Amino acid sequence: MSKKNKLERFAENKTFDNLFEYSYERIMSEGFPLQGRWNEDFFHNDNPIVLELGCGKGEYTVGLARMHPEVNYIGVDIKGARIWRGLKQSNEEKMGNVAFIRARIDQIEHFFGPNEVNEIWVTFPDPHPGEGERNARHRLTSPEFLQRYRKIVRPDGLLNLKTDSPIMYDFTLHNVIEPQGLKLLYATNDLYADKADMEVKRIRTFYEQMWLDQGLTIKYLRFYINPQS
Repeated sequence: MSKKNKLERFAENKTFDNLFEYSYERIMSEGFPLQGRWNEDFFHNDNPIVLELGCGKGEYTVGLARMHPEVNYIGVDIKGARIWRGLKQSNEEKMGNVAFIRARIDQIEHFFGPNEVNEIWVTFPDPHPGEGERNARHRLTSPEFLQRYRKIVRPDGLLNLKTDSPIMYDFTLHNVIEPQGLKLLYATNDLYADKADMEVKRIRTFYEQMWLDQGLTIKYLRFYINPQS
């Protein structure tokens, strides 16, 4: 994308009322006004809140919001030019159950209060390939990130991981879910080989379809973020 197009998208982003851009410095000095108050002050309802982390173009944020108008969806990504697509669609369709935050995922606990989030989607994140703790801790399903999520999700909060990466799938299953004793609800290393009609299949991102066309398999995990008694 050209610099001109990016600048045009950044400018249009500022016209959307459902985008929130707060620098880390501003968050630390002022706090985030909707923290703990998303339902009361933005959505104006008591509906569940679901996050898409590393949302890119917001394909899941918007797609799920279309299917579930009774749920509030918030996409989070640091790339403003990507978020523009989801912002544009949600505003053109006048979707009152969609918002976006432009921020790094490692700042997520500053945007939400305890127990404010019901569910999290992590869709095709960077798997940070390579050996060593440094790569592992940057993965959005790492123990470090789960600790952040636990500050904002309900005790029964769920995490959905959809990925084309064997590294991301195996790491989450064998290095996070199993060692932490988290309750696993669904696991497959080839989602579309399962003939069941599942909602997770009904939205395909641009890159997901590209990978499927190349013969890659899509992996999917659904599990509780907190240990269940």
